[in-house]
Amino acid sequence: MGQRAALYCRVSTADQSCDRQERDLLAFAERARYDVVAVFKETASGSKDDRVERGKVLTLVRARQIGVVLVTEPTRWGRSTTDLLSTLQELEACGVSVIAQTGLQFDLRSPQGKLFASLMAALAEFERDLLRERIRSGVASAQERGVKFGRQPGVRVKADRYQARVLILREEGCSYRQIARDLGLSKNTVMEIVHRNR
Repeated sequence: MGQRAALYCRVSTADQSCDRQERDLLAFAERARYDVVAVFKETASGSKDDRVERGKVLTLVRARQIGVVLVTEPTRWGRSTTDLLSTLQELEACGVSVIAQTGLQFDLRSPQGKLFASLMAALAEFERDLLRERIRSGVASAQERGVKFGRQPGVRVKADRYQARVLILREEGCSYRQIARDLGLSKNTVMEIVHRNR
C-alpha cells in the first residue's frame, strides 16, 4: 500500500449523511493506493473553525501519523479563506497535503497548490456571502409584507399561563422566591406578573 491517509467527511445539517462521501473516498483511496488509517465524519457548519473531528485529523497530522488528508471537495475541509489557508499552512509544515477526490492536490509547497487553495477558498467564501445576502433579502421582503420575526412584544406565553396561580399564591402571602420555586418560573417572571397586575 501507499501513503497513509485520513478521510475527512463533513455535512452541514443533521438531516444530511456522510455515507456517500465516505463511500466515494474509500473507493478513491483504493484506486490511488492510499493506506486509509482513519475515517472522520462530522455534522458541522464549514464556517466553524473549531470542529471536533477535524481537530482529530490535525492531531494525527501533528503526530506525523498520516501523509495526506482526503476530502470529496476542498469546501468540506474549510469554507473561509483565512481558515483554509491557515490549516493548509499547518499541514504543509508537517509535510501533509489535502487531496480532493477530483484529484486537486493542495500542497502549499508548490505555486500551483497555493493558487488552487486561494481560488477555491475565495469561491467558497463568495458562495457563503451570496447565501447570506439571499437570506437577508428574503427576510426584508417578508417584513415588507408584514411578516413578524422572533418573539413579539407583549406576548408572554409562559407568564400568561401561570398568571392566575401566581396572583393567588401572592395574595396568600407567598414570597416571590417561593412562588417561582413552586411553579418552576424565574423570580423575575413572578415579579413581572405581579407588577403588571397591580
